[in-house]
Amino acid sequence: MARVFTQGEGKRLGLPGRNSIELLSAEKGAHSVTLRLVEIPIAEARSPERAPHAHSNFEECIFVLSGHGITHADSGEYPLGPGDTIWIPAGEQHYTRNSGDVPLRLLCFFPVGDVSSSTNESAPPFGPSAVV
Repeated sequence: MARVFTQGEGKRLGLPGRNSIELLSAEKGAHSVTLRLVEIPIAEARSPERAPHAHSNFEECIFVLSGHGITHADSGEYPLGPGDTIWIPAGEQHYTRNSGDVPLRLLCFFPVGDVSSSTNESAPPFGPSAVV
């Protein structure tokens, strides 16, 4: 049976460097879908960059609703703007930072009901001498 979930019913997640609301996941009855609304605030001078993370067993698809950012991944840096979509393969370390002057708003889709079980939020920095 189809269901409607409001943003107000979403679960607020305490993830570093971003405000994240889990709109749909296994907790709400989904078997193979997690959808999150993420807002990355405007970067402040001298604010540390987030550490990369990886999803070991599934890919991630990110759609930019508004704002501008850069996704840093093992495979490179990818500038993003409204309407852009980026696909991150399973196991690739990544993080997205706000590069604009307004909050960066994203929809993040995962093809699993439980993201947390296969996500390493404290993955090591990129490269042998990277400092985060």
